[in-house]
Amino acid sequence: LGQRVAHLEGLLEEARRSAKRQAAPFSKGEPDSAPRRPGRRSGRAYGRKARRPIPATVDETIDAPLPNACPSCGGGVELKAVADQYQTDIPPVRPRVLRVRVEIGNCRQCGQRVQGRDPRQTSDALGAAASQLGPRAVALAADMNKGLGLPYGKVKSIFSSHFGLDVSRGGLCTALHRLARQGQPTYDGLVEAIRASPVVSPDETGWKVAGHLRWLWAFVVPQATVYAIFDGRGYDEAALILGPDFAGTLVRDGWAPYRKFTLAEHQSCLAHLLRRCREMIEAADRGQARFPHALRRILLAALLLRDRHGRGEISDHGLVVAKGRLAARLERLLGWNVTHKPNGALRKHLRNEQAHLLTFLGRDDVPATNFHAEQAIRPAVVNRKVWGGNRTWRGAQTQQVLASILRTLRQQRRDPYPILERLLRSPEPARLELVTPGNGPPR
Repeated sequence: LGQRVAHLEGLLEEARRSAKRQAAPFSKGEPDSAPRRPGRRSGRAYGRKARRPIPATVDETIDAPLPNACPSCGGGVELKAVADQYQTDIPPVRPRVLRVRVEIGNCRQCGQRVQGRDPRQTSDALGAAASQLGPRAVALAADMNKGLGLPYGKVKSIFSSHFGLDVSRGGLCTALHRLARQGQPTYDGLVEAIRASPVVSPDETGWKVAGHLRWLWAFVVPQATVYAIFDGRGYDEAALILGPDFAGTLVRDGWAPYRKFTLAEHQSCLAHLLRRCREMIEAADRGQARFPHALRRILLAALLLRDRHGRGEISDHGLVVAKGRLAARLERLLGWNVTHKPNGALRKHLRNEQAHLLTFLGRDDVPATNFHAEQAIRPAVVNRKVWGGNRTWRGAQTQQVLASILRTLRQQRRDPYPILERLLRSPEPARLELVTPGNGPPR
């Protein structure tokens, strides 16, 4: 009976936790009959009303004349005023075809075949491969598929219906492989920037390659994100990006392999611990909630201390003293005698993470949570839900290269299309320096 009860309690705990994951079930019950709009207040309390600005330029002006008779009674209509209305629309788009007349010759001295090339070309291919997608079309396809998560079939449909450009899914796939090959040196440069950064936020999530479970990693610094798809989610995989001798600061969750980076400082994500405390409190009976309540108070006090120091309410010396008091409170908490099994598991985890909970206090460059890494993971989670992952390891390689470049450029608020076009037009795979190593943490 005891084993049966323990098994059922485990299933209940798993059900409670699964409802809070990113991959939660599509439906979570009946909606509220009168829901409140979150964060919004009615009337003047909400603030200024938003509206589209009047366009700076007008391409065409038309008149909307009054009718000859009143639509209600049929009487005559007298003009009183003229008001302006604006419509901003997308013009019709048709493909633009560029024909390049490639001159071919031979060297008079050695007989070597020589072929001309214009800077606007993206390939030297001729014959059966002479008709290709242009660089802007490929850049848009890459953004739709790797950036926005649209499957190749929907990208094909949009190209056909909106741009009049017929292309196959296989053609799109091949074009993106070529773009990733051109961008590989740039990706390698991003990996080097991650290794050289003083603070890195990593995270990982499950990913399918050829139908098998693999792992997609994200490594985030202020001006760059690197995605990497590996077989596993252990220390060896993380070290392929960070390097085994990484000596910066890792802002990460409580996953044990991160602790193997012994040369690095660590900040364990407080948001994960606060979430775990909340879930334990909700499921606890009577005195079982005392331990997570006490931990929650310590963590919230640490966050409040950070904010007060940031506002100048506490001096640097006061921060050091208060941090020491919090560390002492945490030490006393770990000395509690706990009999509830989940509390024991939490205490064991805290003992492993004890030295890494308060690193952010006094370090303006270290955030208290790995929020930025989780934000970088979310687009991959959406892609996984829409089209499941990659069919081949070549597709996984293309995925990590293009997703990293796109995400990095978006972090920097740069238009990715000119960069992708530049990569495609380069005669050889090019290394573009997208980020300067050594910046502070994401903010």
